[in-house]
Amino acid sequence: MRVCLASTSPARLMLLRQAGIEPLTEAPGVDEEALAASAAATRGSELPPAELVLLLARAKAADVAHRLASEGSFDGIVIGGDSMFALGGRVYGKPYTPEEATRRWREMRGATGILHSGHSVFRVSPGVDPVEATATAEASVTFADDVSDAEIEAYVASGEPLHVAGAFTVDSLGGAFITRVDGDPSTVVGMSLSTVRRLAAELGVRWTDLWS
Repeated sequence: MRVCLASTSPARLMLLRQAGIEPLTEAPGVDEEALAASAAATRGSELPPAELVLLLARAKAADVAHRLASEGSFDGIVIGGDSMFALGGRVYGKPYTPEEATRRWREMRGATGILHSGHSVFRVSPGVDPVEATATAEASVTFADDVSDAEIEAYVASGEPLHVAGAFTVDSLGGAFITRVDGDPSTVVGMSLSTVRRLAAELGVRWTDLWS
């Protein structure tokens, strides 16, 4: 039973490896901003975080799953995911710039937000149309209230928060600034392993059969 991660995220790859799975990795050909904008235009307003992360996760997993299905030799599951952080009524993806990461950290200091993670798992078998199972997961994250401006400056300068949802990590340099996580901790890293296990089971795949 093979596993393909429809993502180039180092954090998601690390999670699967730590769980005993050595996946293939494929970059999905999805324009996330265009897809989100199209969905918002159809709805007449921006999608709630849980709906948006699921929409993006499904698009990424579907792109890779149908690509592998067309090749005709892949037998296994394809996993797609997407994450966004919500705080104070605002939704945050990746900050990309030091200025934005710094602004967010000053806002997050001493606050609690929700990390929303969308999951899509496809069962791909030769000669059979791919079958999908989906779910979202949430975890609340509380940040220390005594994080200094100097610590924020140093953390942003490390480059770590620039390309992760919410501008923080829980499993690397940012972990020392987080005081509490409620929910599946792996959700905050980038993908809820317990959720992916449940989705695989819905598709008739036993999690332990995925171990390398």
